[in-house]
Amino acid sequence: MSNTLKHIGIIMDGNGRWAAKRKLPRSAGHRQGITTAKKIIKEAIRLNIPWLTLYVFSTENWKRTQEEVGFLMKLIITHMINEASFYKENRIRVRHTGNLKGLPDNVQFEINKSIQNTIDNDAITVNLAINYGGRDEIIRSINNWKKDTDNSNQNLTEDILKLYLDNADMPDPDLIIRSAGDQRSSNFLLWESAYSEYFFSDKLWPDFTEQDLRNTIANYENRSRKFGGLQ
Repeated sequence: MSNTLKHIGIIMDGNGRWAAKRKLPRSAGHRQGITTAKKIIKEAIRLNIPWLTLYVFSTENWKRTQEEVGFLMKLIITHMINEASFYKENRIRVRHTGNLKGLPDNVQFEINKSIQNTIDNDAITVNLAINYGGRDEIIRSINNWKKDTDNSNQNLTEDILKLYLDNADMPDPDLIIRSAGDQRSSNFLLWESAYSEYFFSDKLWPDFTEQDLRNTIANYENRSRKFGGLQ
């Protein structure tokens, strides 16, 4: 079975712990996490990876302190505005996955603007999972299907449900990387990751490097993917 990589998902964990180790505010870890994400995006382009999904803010992250959530919302807006040239220069197409309507209006506006401004870029598609939860995506997809009157007498199948996911044209992730040592999916791409390969790194996300990405891909390429069948 070919191990050609079309899509990598990354759970970027450990920003807060990185900052705490350095006696810095958690905000410093989140800022450094963006710097790391940009390096990894550029390396993914160099490696000809067509799709990259980054877990930016989950539906569960609203449980964090009001101060941290407010900072993260402002950081998303600032990133969308300040990185417009980064997207353009590197021909990055931006997508979003998650409950967009559940975000503040100004965050929604900047996400939509980045999507529209990068729609013709063709080096890589970076799918930003913001206000995202796998269970929430599945429920929203089913509810959207139910609203379609043409489906009133139709049984729901896997192929039909996929059409109602946030990005129906997105290939399922071949590989999901999680940093910072924890070994769980944390509600990330639950539907899409049914047959994804997982790699867990002990490194905190801000410390994750381009070489770490290459090493992870090399590990992936040596695995046997059977998709429930025989080799």
